[in-house]
Amino acid sequence: MPQADTLTVVHHDDTRTRYKDVRYQLVRGGIRIWSDEGEHAFEDILMTHAYRQREAND
Repeated sequence: MPQADTLTVVHHDDTRTRYKDVRYQLVRGGIRIWSDEGEHAFEDILMTHAYRQREAND
């Protein structure tokens, strides 16, 4: 399951929802996100942006 330091979900009405330090799964109907606040699910999303910081050893 992919992990992101920062994940932004862009909705069809151009609003954005941002999360930090999450795991996520893109599914046919949208996206599922697991964060410290719990599990979140969004349908009908426009796009996502996931960023991961590089490790110092890379």
